[in-house]
Amino acid sequence: MTTAHFFGDTAALLGRSLRHIARSPDTIITTTVMPIGMMLMFVYVFGGAIDTGSDSYVQYMLPGILLITIASGTAYTAFRLFGDLKSGIFERFQSMPIARSAVLWAHVVTSLVANLVSLVVVVLVALLMGFRTSAGVPAWLGVTGVLVLFTLALTWLAVIPGLTAKTPDGASAFSYPLIFLPFLSSAFVPTDTMPGPVRAFAEHQPVTSIVNAVRALFAEQPVGTDLWVALAWCVGILVAAYVLATATYRRKTS
Repeated sequence: MTTAHFFGDTAALLGRSLRHIARSPDTIITTTVMPIGMMLMFVYVFGGAIDTGSDSYVQYMLPGILLITIASGTAYTAFRLFGDLKSGIFERFQSMPIARSAVLWAHVVTSLVANLVSLVVVVLVALLMGFRTSAGVPAWLGVTGVLVLFTLALTWLAVIPGLTAKTPDGASAFSYPLIFLPFLSSAFVPTDTMPGPVRAFAEHQPVTSIVNAVRALFAEQPVGTDLWVALAWCVGILVAAYVLATATYRRKTS
């Protein structure tokens, strides 16, 4: 199978997935409503009671909201994969002269596109709420790169339950712990306000380093080691999830 054949097949299947989303925009709407609702609640209800050392609470908590947006968005990847698997479309694709891996990659790229749209919507709402950044083009590229890596890592992770779940709810339920994880990080409050064991966990889990790196890039401050730790977490999760997902896919389609 040539590389051109693979990219052509992936593009064709990507078009199919994007058409499904275009006909059902509630996917992106649902993905953005929850994080936007959380952002409104935290800023206008709890923000005045939380001391983060920042002039504006929306400045502090936006990176965490962006990660929650991605986590909730990737749940739909698992859901769409589950639907394709149960509908028998995978068997139809196998009988056609297309690259087998193109099926998975089309779902992954669809997730990336849908999540980027959701992230843009969330950032626009944050701007209306007073979010401001002095970040230049290099910093924005850095933020985008970190978020894309995080999206790809969680998307490949979502492929596994999408292929192995027994029910639609089971396929998307994997995202619940991921949505909760930012609450045990520096996303909403500084970790030094947490009790010892919680603080130790918060400071050594991936979300904290990713949030700190994105926050520093937005503020045009030195990122220190947070950026490299964030990249290491994202790449490590991505590689492990990709290996497990492709192995699961081969078992399901063999």
